[in-house]
Amino acid sequence: MSAGTLGRAAGNEIPEPKISRLLFSDRRLAPVWLGIRLYVGGEWLRAGWEKLTDPSGVWVGSKAGAAVTGFVQGALAKTTGEHPDVSGWYASFLKDLVLPNAAAFSYVVTFGEILVGLGLIFGLFTGIAAFFGGFMNANYLLAGTVSTNPVLFILATWLVLAWRVAGYWGLDRWVLPLVGVPGAPGKLFEGRAARRPAEDRPREERRSRR
Repeated sequence: MSAGTLGRAAGNEIPEPKISRLLFSDRRLAPVWLGIRLYVGGEWLRAGWEKLTDPSGVWVGSKAGAAVTGFVQGALAKTTGEHPDVSGWYASFLKDLVLPNAAAFSYVVTFGEILVGLGLIFGLFTGIAAFFGGFMNANYLLAGTVSTNPVLFILATWLVLAWRVAGYWGLDRWVLPLVGVPGAPGKLFEGRAARRPAEDRPREERRSRR
């Protein structure tokens, strides 16, 4: 493909390589993404469920926040040395925001892990669920905790890239066509979009109706 062709393709947008379309957009790979989804979702659901049902109540219950406090204190202990595991700016975030609100973060982490797990297992808003899963993995890594976080973070990133097909063998197969995506309303909102004044509609939509 020449430079001129590349510049003209898709309105000056770089065309997507075939290998990228195959990996992240082709429905034939939906079974592969289903397996990845179930693994990552199962890990999140298990982690969140263990916190929710912990009999000591250090995550959800009378002692909520105790586990988060211990986690933060452990992370802050990793800020010393020539090559600290936790960066100073992230340590400040933990000390100034997370630690004083440990109980609230305890509930957020617990139910966040459960929701991410359920979203991935059922394939509902897969890209969004994977994004927030990866966000939590990144925070755990920044706090100096390795465990399975690197693997889960990588898989979550792949699921975000494959959002169009990763949930095809799941609820997204029916939900996404109904609700649509930003800039492309689904069947539930097509009537509302049609009733909007012409000047409020996307330029591409007005051009296609000419």
